[in-house]
Amino acid sequence: MRKLILFLFALAWMLPSFGQQPQYRKMSPLVRRAATMQTGQGRMAKAPQKEPAMLCAFVRILENADATLQAHGCRKLAEFGNIYIANIPLSQLPHLSQCTNVTRIEAGEPCTLTNDTSAIVVNALPAYEGLAPLPQAFTGKGVVVGVEDIGFDLTHPTFYSRDLSEYRVKRFWDQLSVDTIGSALPVGAEYITQEEILGYQRSRDGSKQTHGTHTAGTAAGSGYDSPYRGIAFESDLCLVSNYVGNDREFLRDEDVYKYTSATDALGFKYIFDYADSRGLPCVVSFSEGAHQDLYGDDVLLYEVLSQMVGPGHIIVASAGNEGHVKTYLHKEKGVEARGTFIGYSKNAVYFTFRSDQHFDVRMNVFNNADAPDVVTKHTADIYLCADSLLVDTVDVAGEPYAFMMAAYPTCYDETKMAVEVYVKCLTGNRFGYDVPIAFEMVGEDADVELFSSTGTFIDREGQYAGMFCDGENTHSVYTPGSAPDVICVGATGYRTRVLNIKGQWRVEDHGENGERSDYSGVGPTFYGAVKPDVMAPGTNVISAYSSFYISHYPNLVMDVQRFDFNGRTYAWHSDFGTSMSTPIVAAGIAIWLQAKPDLTPDDVKAIFSRTCKRYDPALEYPNNWYGHGEIDIYRGLLDVLGVSGIREISQEQSRHAQLSLADGVLSVSFADSPRQPFRVTLFSTDGRKLKSCSCGVGETARITTAGLPKGVYIVQIDSREELVKGSSVIRL
Repeated sequence: MRKLILFLFALAWMLPSFGQQPQYRKMSPLVRRAATMQTGQGRMAKAPQKEPAMLCAFVRILENADATLQAHGCRKLAEFGNIYIANIPLSQLPHLSQCTNVTRIEAGEPCTLTNDTSAIVVNALPAYEGLAPLPQAFTGKGVVVGVEDIGFDLTHPTFYSRDLSEYRVKRFWDQLSVDTIGSALPVGAEYITQEEILGYQRSRDGSKQTHGTHTAGTAAGSGYDSPYRGIAFESDLCLVSNYVGNDREFLRDEDVYKYTSATDALGFKYIFDYADSRGLPCVVSFSEGAHQDLYGDDVLLYEVLSQMVGPGHIIVASAGNEGHVKTYLHKEKGVEARGTFIGYSKNAVYFTFRSDQHFDVRMNVFNNADAPDVVTKHTADIYLCADSLLVDTVDVAGEPYAFMMAAYPTCYDETKMAVEVYVKCLTGNRFGYDVPIAFEMVGEDADVELFSSTGTFIDREGQYAGMFCDGENTHSVYTPGSAPDVICVGATGYRTRVLNIKGQWRVEDHGENGERSDYSGVGPTFYGAVKPDVMAPGTNVISAYSSFYISHYPNLVMDVQRFDFNGRTYAWHSDFGTSMSTPIVAAGIAIWLQAKPDLTPDDVKAIFSRTCKRYDPALEYPNNWYGHGEIDIYRGLLDVLGVSGIREISQEQSRHAQLSLADGVLSVSFADSPRQPFRVTLFSTDGRKLKSCSCGVGETARITTAGLPKGVYIVQIDSREELVKGSSVIRL
């Protein structure tokens, strides 16, 4: 009984409160939990802390914000209209929420990574080698690529220029650093000079994590002496090592609430502020995310992100990796009931309903019987309970189950109610696996949706085949990719296996020829928007891996190459997930920003709509599986330059052409000699034909560029041989 009481009390911290304390309605669930914990701890005798425990949160304050924050001991960290990011003493949360000019205090849980694992990762798509060669003139130079992630090896040679003459990480903020003496940042410390950054060597979690090394290398790595070059390989890098649940061992208990979605937003701002200080456009890659919700942990976050982006400020985030499981169920008005089996590896599940009317929640427990034992809960009864919170323990076929159900208006439409349900099997059985359990939404008058948070919607076979199988693979996109003004990226598949350093073929098959990888998150969002926005290769992508991580985990099966540099052993590693597709899109946008530095998120989406590759032409685009389609960086660049409408210019690059400029002469040759004659034409970006040259088999085309003004030009190669034909962008 004591364990049950503790369990219910813990869950109460996580649920919204709608009863006798109006100020708590202003707090998101995480903020409420922090306030509740602080109140409980305040009643216990303990040694005084040197400094008060703090929460990093968004606060909407309608007037007199500075005075209000100061009066409650808060430290203002950023300002976005009437929304502030602040460090708030936990002891002051109840008092701050009682201020009439404070309408909302919000903080979301830390994100999770969006590759499939972080310790033994898998992946193998060629970092665009052989798929989409980069334009000659645009490599990300003069653009800041920001990567907010975990597990950075700052010493990896891919973060230098190809010839090692320039170190390209220009700023680094480690939010977990303990070098905080004199730091003006709310958590951790920044490292500014090359000497400081390389002297620090790795993020604090860099021996246990390597995710950020891989994603930053995919976006902007030079490749060192390998073919695994990133997309925007001449861009400047600004890195932020943030906190995710995998990093819990690095935090003191009293510091947990310093790391929230608000802290992540500060990381984005840090990157944009650095780019602004240099007058450069910037794109941020964020290969992390968290589940969407209906209680509003993302309301202020979405608003802040909308204010943060704009001309030359783009945020790109991953769609998440739950597209292969059913996470949604819809019962339409006029239908009596729909249901699904639910299973989870632990002994409790949590899910949320959204409805326009009261309905019944029915739990069917098949305990070695053809007919289930049934427990029915009426949502109307929840509102009769204090704080709209129903707590109950029921015995079903000899198994005790604890129920907790909370009801509240949804954050997107207050005319609809959300009902959160926690159910725990008190015998410790794996929920729904050891004993099959199905949940139903019942009530012909109600339109009800079911969203999964923990647990999987299962289609069972055998004697239960065809029963309770109404779940759908939708609504699985993660936040902040779900935000209206964030570019959300899904993953496509090409390569299905990779040869590792042991000479073994490792199979990771998630689609071929650009089809959506099964794990890639799908829309719509909880507020009804189409997501993802765009796709990119995400399965079997090869990029950099941390030397510090390798020293702790030497037997990685997806390393494809290892090498030594400055006395340390590094790797190129194959991985998969929307974590890997996200930096590809971010780097592609960096290429476009180099051509047009004031692009906005809406501009980028418009480019997607005109230039993306579409795996299934029978579908309407954008859609909730592919968004606008798979990014085509080169075709998008032609669109940005305004030359995509010139009929004589190919929308694809020549796969085998080799261009070089020397002594005022443009030379075009081929690694494999063409078997047909070819012609090379030089175009201006306004479509004028400037010069041309016809060549026979085995010849090299040479065009004199003397007298032409400096600028961007298009080289068009025409031939009957398809692999020879194509265009490329050069800069004189």
